[in-house]
Amino acid sequence: MTVIHYRKTFYTNIGFKIMEDDYMATTLKAMNRENLAKSVTKQLRTEGNVPGVLYGKGKESKSIAVNGIELVKLIRDEGRNTIISLDTGGKEKHSVMLHDYQMDAIRGELTHVDFYVVDLTEEMNVEVALRLEGEPAGAKEGGILQQPVYELEVRAKPNHIPDEITINVSDLNIGDVLAVADIPASDKYEILSDPEFTIATVLPPESDKEPEEVDFDAEPEVIGENKDDE
Repeated sequence: MTVIHYRKTFYTNIGFKIMEDDYMATTLKAMNRENLAKSVTKQLRTEGNVPGVLYGKGKESKSIAVNGIELVKLIRDEGRNTIISLDTGGKEKHSVMLHDYQMDAIRGELTHVDFYVVDLTEEMNVEVALRLEGEPAGAKEGGILQQPVYELEVRAKPNHIPDEITINVSDLNIGDVLAVADIPASDKYEILSDPEFTIATVLPPESDKEPEEVDFDAEPEVIGENKDDE
């Protein structure tokens, strides 16, 4: 049996238990950026802040900055697709998702972030991480587990987006294949990835037998030639 775990709790129509936690947005404070001069932006980064942009459908784009350490901790603890309640100091807090970001390749630090304002009543398409857990039965016999796909495209309302999809592959034997179509359907989300995509398979063990040597200097045998006529 393939066990599928998600971030949030309900049951599919075929009895698979889906593990969830209660949805609650995490607040992140942001400051408005009025001065966009390079020197000011550089000073923001020196102080540990990350410049960014807040935008969304029907929303005017706004330049902001957030604390880099707080953002990294939030994403690490809650996941890339978590809903963030962004507090920009006004009366209204914005429900956002981290849409894009840039990193300093040398220092490994965030240099810019994009926050997208989401409508909690509208569905959206996102990439969700796919993780395999457990040791396949076939691997114990020498088989090799392969995972061709590491993300799935999912359509769901923001508060129903799973943080990740975890599949237990302990029952897979050599030659077994799991496809996207094997993931149970749900009324909470829709998987948009091709149903035929392979998400896990156990390949036969590699042969340890060395290939036979071929004598390339030997004269080829002529098919149909009568050896008695030599």
